[in-house]
Amino acid sequence: MARNEEKAQSMLYRFREAQAGELGLGTRADRRPRVPAVCKSLRECERWRGEILREISRKVSKIQDAGLTDYEVRDLNDEINKLLREKRNWESQIIALGGANYKRNVAMLDADGKEVPGTKGYKYFGRAKDLPGVKELFQSHKAEVEEENQALNHYKKFMNQGPAYYGDLDETNGKLLEFEREAEDEEYETAHLHVQEALGVPADAIPKLPRPEASKETDKPPVLSSTAKRKATDADADVQMGDEASNSSESQALAQVKMHAEAAASYIPFLTADNLLPPKLPSREEIEGVLLDLRKKALVDEYFGEDAS
Repeated sequence: MARNEEKAQSMLYRFREAQAGELGLGTRADRRPRVPAVCKSLRECERWRGEILREISRKVSKIQDAGLTDYEVRDLNDEINKLLREKRNWESQIIALGGANYKRNVAMLDADGKEVPGTKGYKYFGRAKDLPGVKELFQSHKAEVEEENQALNHYKKFMNQGPAYYGDLDETNGKLLEFEREAEDEEYETAHLHVQEALGVPADAIPKLPRPEASKETDKPPVLSSTAKRKATDADADVQMGDEASNSSESQALAQVKMHAEAAASYIPFLTADNLLPPKLPSREEIEGVLLDLRKKALVDEYFGEDAS
């Protein structure tokens, strides 16, 4: 009988040893550790991770077999998920040892480019997707996605609308402006009669509703021919135009308010146009002057007493 050393050198023994290594059935000394943290070699961690990937590949190919029973399919799917968890543990150990990061989250997509349901947490492979209970899970998820897409499509109808959708072009519609003008006149006449009845004023001819006149176009400032002069006086021209525009708008608004106040005072004998004008607000300079006086008074009272004030 040959000795053990001679047996180890035989061709059949080496073939069986290589076959066992491919199937993950190594010797006791060469068995994969259960806890990846005990392995301190980066090369060994990479080796065990590659072995787990080969086992996952074999089991995923096996789970496609149509001759397997539902119980065998469930057991295979559980084993694949267990190997996936073990693979993640080895990848964490590889990162801890300064190796490559294999834990980048890459979404699993189907043929339509959408994320496959069940890719987070417990996963289903091959025939496991057709098991009773699992198939309904995928169908319910597909129905939820379709409902979300329908709601999104309905919402997209109201997105990216033009200014006409928000009524910004109503001022350019002549028929609409004429209709609004007639409605204003009718409402003005009704309110006028109501005021006359409430004040006991004899009914006279109802005056027309005062409307603001269209502002005339101001003369445009002459354009200088010289580019250098235009650049030099550009800032001053902008300030002057801004002041003129603000002064003209304020004067127009004040004239309109006075006109409305005089029209209303003509129907109320015990009030004048000045009584119906809005109160005059103090300017910024006046407010700052009042605050400065109050601050000065407070400082005098603080340092010299109330008798000094």
